Amino acid sequence: MVKLNVKNGTPVGNQHLCRRCTWGQFMTGYRESEVLVICRYAEPNLAVPFVVMNCSEFSDRHRPTWEQMTKLAIHVAPSRVSKRTPGFAAAGNVRPIREDEDEDAGEAARTG
Repeated sequence: MVKLNVKNGTPVGNQHLCRRCTWGQFMTGYRESEVLVICRYAEPNLAVPFVVMNCSEFSDRHRPTWEQMTKLAIHVAPSRVSKRTPGFAAAGNVRPIREDEDEDAGEAARTG
């Protein structure tokens, strides 16, 4: 059986998922290795000794909450553009064509 010893196991360039999380708290020193991550979701608060890749309670701090979205939303009242019904006219709205209207329409089409 082989015993593995991994130094600096986290690949360079990977960021903590906790850095974008609402519940994450970061304290950094002058060196790259001086980082303390605390998860404030757990009670009592939990120090995270490794880079987190996936978390079931992740809450993106850059995404607005539902209350913030409803507060910023623009309220648009539905307005009707036309009072007539769209499409074909209903049977109650049809009016009979009078003879003098029919003749006027025919003359306008011929001269127009």
